[in-house]
Amino acid sequence: MPPPSSRLQARYGQESIPTEIALNPLIEHLLDHRSVRAYLPNPVTDAELAAIVAAAQSAASSSNLNVWSVVAVRDAERRARLAELAGNQAHVREAPLQLVWLADLARLRRIATGLGRPAEGLDYLEMFLTGVIDAALAAQNGAAAAESLGLGMVYIGGMRNRPEDVAELLGLPPGVFAVFGMCVGRPDPARPADIKPRPPQAVVLHHERYALAAQDAGIAAYDRAMERFYAEQKMNVHGTWSVHSSKRIAGPETLSGRHRLVEALQALGFALK
Repeated sequence: MPPPSSRLQARYGQESIPTEIALNPLIEHLLDHRSVRAYLPNPVTDAELAAIVAAAQSAASSSNLNVWSVVAVRDAERRARLAELAGNQAHVREAPLQLVWLADLARLRRIATGLGRPAEGLDYLEMFLTGVIDAALAAQNGAAAAESLGLGMVYIGGMRNRPEDVAELLGLPPGVFAVFGMCVGRPDPARPADIKPRPPQAVVLHHERYALAAQDAGIAAYDRAMERFYAEQKMNVHGTWSVHSSKRIAGPETLSGRHRLVEALQALGFALK
């Protein structure tokens, strides 16, 4: 077996690299992903945006329904307001482009209405999930495309903190929901981002049947890897990854306002039957 790549070592840490893995330039590119939160002011060009969207539209879409959309936000004042709504994240304000990825059931409802056909199926949880999944698949294709162009990105789940306000700011009609945002821009070389470790494959990969207890050793190894990462990055994280993650799920008060998501979705036109 050839020696593992530096990206593979960064992603897993030396003790958790798979013993056998097939690598090629595309996989190396995907392994190189890192969350970028510091950007140069240079704009993302229209040609780059078109390439990102073309890649996004090349992702799979359930039944080819295409129940997703994306809003490209370049206006500084609107980015600043999105930053405020997303928990005052500075990089949302500073990145030259914010892409807000949407689960979009309004388009199909309009099409069906125009044809004089019923659209009651859109009121069911299945169609909302389809929109969320389609948006996620499209966004990840777009992220890989952006990184291939030398751009950096980071997802912004904070768009779900105050969904009604985000919908108002972006002019979203009923049946459209901002699943997450995505900062896009040229990484600032003075403030580089590093590849964050992920759990060993034994934690997430199951053969034939799911095994929960078998993940314990891998999680312990991941705690050690993340402890080193926290220290190297001088991150103010107290305790292990397990402790940090447990704090994030402690109760509704730790969900940054998203504990009321069902209520917000219903207000935005999703019946969720």
